[in-house]
Amino acid sequence: MSALLLAAAVATTAVSDLPQDYTHVMPLSVNGKPSVVQLQLPRDAYLNARSASLNDLRVFDAHGVPQPFALRQPDAASSTTHRALPVRIFPLMAERADAPLAGLEVSTATDGRVLSVRLPAPQGTAPAGLAQERLAGLVLDLRQEGSQEPPQVDALHFTLPPGRTTYTGQVWLEASDDLKHWDAIGVAELSWLANASDETLANDKLEFPARPMRYARLSWRSGEPLPFAAISAQSPVHRPAAAPTESLLLPAQPGRDPRDLQYSKPAGVTPLGVGLQVESGNMVLPAMLGSYVEVRRTGQFRFEPAVRTTFYRLEQDGKTRLSGDIAVPAWIGERWVLRFDQPPPVKPALRISWEPATLVFVAGGTPPYTLAVGRDKAAPAARDISEVAPGFTPAELRTLERATAGAAQEQLAALANAAKRASADNSAAQKRLMILWGVLVLGVAVVAGMVWRLLRQAGTGNT
Repeated sequence: MSALLLAAAVATTAVSDLPQDYTHVMPLSVNGKPSVVQLQLPRDAYLNARSASLNDLRVFDAHGVPQPFALRQPDAASSTTHRALPVRIFPLMAERADAPLAGLEVSTATDGRVLSVRLPAPQGTAPAGLAQERLAGLVLDLRQEGSQEPPQVDALHFTLPPGRTTYTGQVWLEASDDLKHWDAIGVAELSWLANASDETLANDKLEFPARPMRYARLSWRSGEPLPFAAISAQSPVHRPAAAPTESLLLPAQPGRDPRDLQYSKPAGVTPLGVGLQVESGNMVLPAMLGSYVEVRRTGQFRFEPAVRTTFYRLEQDGKTRLSGDIAVPAWIGERWVLRFDQPPPVKPALRISWEPATLVFVAGGTPPYTLAVGRDKAAPAARDISEVAPGFTPAELRTLERATAGAAQEQLAALANAAKRASADNSAAQKRLMILWGVLVLGVAVVAGMVWRLLRQAGTGNT
């Protein structure tokens, strides 16, 4: 009997999971026929979600069949730029342009800076000044002033001497830390071609895998050795790419205390940072951010602080100084309170920012697809990424075909149903409370009856 009652209760509490059960839907566009698609979760999804964990998020196909999906934070990407570093050039002169460049005679300063460098004179040659010397190679000092460590370099950029517009030559590059031991690094065919209109086509770089480089040596395997006007070292600079962020301004509402302002945060947004949007004027506003907590015994509310900070906006010397964002603990919930040291002269909006997740879903079923959101007490449906894109590497996940989401469409029927469910939940809660009180009253009556009987029996026995 109890098993039947339990089954009946489960059957009556079973709910559907269809697009029309959600307050907002967004059409998704997918190019081609990929099996797995990614989507940066749109702003409307966060603003209309009913769960901080986005439990009420779904992807449906054209027939309302849920599609497997996962939520993941984008991988930290980086971009690489280059900065040009000056290079000091020392020509190596010899009787022949193809003279070997071994056994350099080098003079350096105490800090390692090259002062002069030359090739040793071969035995039996004419006295210095009598023999005509030619350029045989170049020694480069890449050390940067004020730095003891060699710079990281992945290319050399060459500039032709003034008046020279064409050139072709094969250049070999070697690197050294002590000007004695040299390692081969790379080779490049440098060329500059100019037409009658003075338009130039140039291959003016020698590229190689990035490495620290203190000294370098250039030699020619073909073409005329050339005293370049300038050579710069290209040093890679890696910068983390800025993650995509969304922001929202929360309007201020009066609080329970004259010093307080209240703000309501969308349930689906978990902010990375919070800042006060002070538009103009000079202001310094020390404040505590927290929430109201109900005191059960009295039914009153007290302010529970979470973070103390100082918001400010100051204009001085033509510059505007603004306070940055602060982190907010999750426990303060969705209604926030700013308590200032003094009643604030203005009611500024509170700025919240967050990092949108990437939704990865299986493009199965029948297109087109729909993103649905907005349902109270929805069970979580997101899966682990290994269950949605098994075997995909992080690099492959980053290059998945991207879907685009249309504007959110409000479903009034779902909103009405949500209101009915909330009303039904309240009615059910009230009924349960009435039943509980009835049981308690009945229990008290039973106990009172038992006591009365015992007392009556005791009085009868005494007589």
